[in-house]
Amino acid sequence: MQPSTSKKILILGAGIAGISAAYHAKLQGNHNALILEKSMRAGGLLNNFEVEGFRFDQAIHLSFTKDEYVRSVFDEVPHYAHYPDVYCYETPHWLKHPVQNNLFQLSIEERVSLIKSFFSRPDSQPQNFYEWLVHQYGEEIANRYPVPYTKKYWATEPVNLGLDWISGRMRRASADEILHGSMTSKTGNGYYAQEMRYPKEGGYRAFIEPLLKDLNIHLSKHVVAVDVSKRIVKCADGSEYGYDYLVNTLPLPLFVEMLKDVPATIREAAKTLWATQVDLLSVGISKPDAVPHLWFYLYDEGLLPARAYSVGHKSPSNIPTGCSAIQFEIYSSPRRPLAINVESLNQHVLEILDKLGIAKQEDVIFVDHRSLPYGNVVFDLGMEDTRNIVREYLYAIGVLLAGRFGEWEYYWSDQAFMSGKNAVEKILL
Repeated sequence: MQPSTSKKILILGAGIAGISAAYHAKLQGNHNALILEKSMRAGGLLNNFEVEGFRFDQAIHLSFTKDEYVRSVFDEVPHYAHYPDVYCYETPHWLKHPVQNNLFQLSIEERVSLIKSFFSRPDSQPQNFYEWLVHQYGEEIANRYPVPYTKKYWATEPVNLGLDWISGRMRRASADEILHGSMTSKTGNGYYAQEMRYPKEGGYRAFIEPLLKDLNIHLSKHVVAVDVSKRIVKCADGSEYGYDYLVNTLPLPLFVEMLKDVPATIREAAKTLWATQVDLLSVGISKPDAVPHLWFYLYDEGLLPARAYSVGHKSPSNIPTGCSAIQFEIYSSPRRPLAINVESLNQHVLEILDKLGIAKQEDVIFVDHRSLPYGNVVFDLGMEDTRNIVREYLYAIGVLLAGRFGEWEYYWSDQAFMSGKNAVEKILL
């Protein structure tokens, strides 16, 4: 057997999973791990960007991991610990999250109707996400809150979604909590995490910055072809890379397109996998403390963003003194594209800021728009079975998978980090 240090490991993608794979290869004494990254900066979805002295993450990004190993790595970075100050906006109300536990601001008639519906919810076993929502909350709460949000966040109807992804990500309804929250505004934290952590400096990316030291990363390398029989990866600039072991973190459907001699059944299966796209609308505001909450959800169907977060709440270092900033997330997909141009999006955001009482147009320094081609894997009905066919084929031809899009899973950053570690340890341990 060759010593581990001689194994040439090629990793596609320098997001958190790819970085973790190379980092843990180095910890095992293997210094032959190389990452190929299409962009000019490592970090993937954890990257951030600056506009006129304001730093924005690419979406909310707060760490609430309970994994002791991940904590041991992330906690090396100086950070703030935040209480999950989460709210929901439904015109004209700001309701605490989860919304079903905080109905006190609504009229008596609305509360009675919603609660009656909750107690008459069906007992039948749900077969899709819409039926699960009605089973959990009753028709009226479901159709008023999580159904509109699902359409915005997942860019599809809830009846099209399966159930396997839900575990630990949505709070189950409790009769005691719903009744209590309908009678008083004094309710506790109903979020699934009790503490959220964020770096004091450098944005969310700072959690992985120490891992990058001495890693071998080739930037601006757009992978276009993979020949597993010859163990060669080709890039758009004509460069080629050989490998002993290949770890892929690129989106599964894209990766399959790059492979030579893939069976038609696998190629067609990969084409059925789809994900949301995210349009980020980032706003600099010329007055302090303008954004009322750390982050919040928007339930009104006429408001395009699904959620937004306060940039300065996460860390004051993200914004200039005396200012505020907010970022809105708007989700779409190839199956439900965003039918509005950038100029109209910017104007829509300005109107939302005014409507929510956050800022007038004269308070706005800028509105920055940028789009991320991959946001979340969509768990439509039967997706897991199709995805597993693709994954099993790739494992059989010697490709290891890691990360949210490489494994095509609903991974948070800590889970993506561990998936990179697990992938490389299959090679080295």
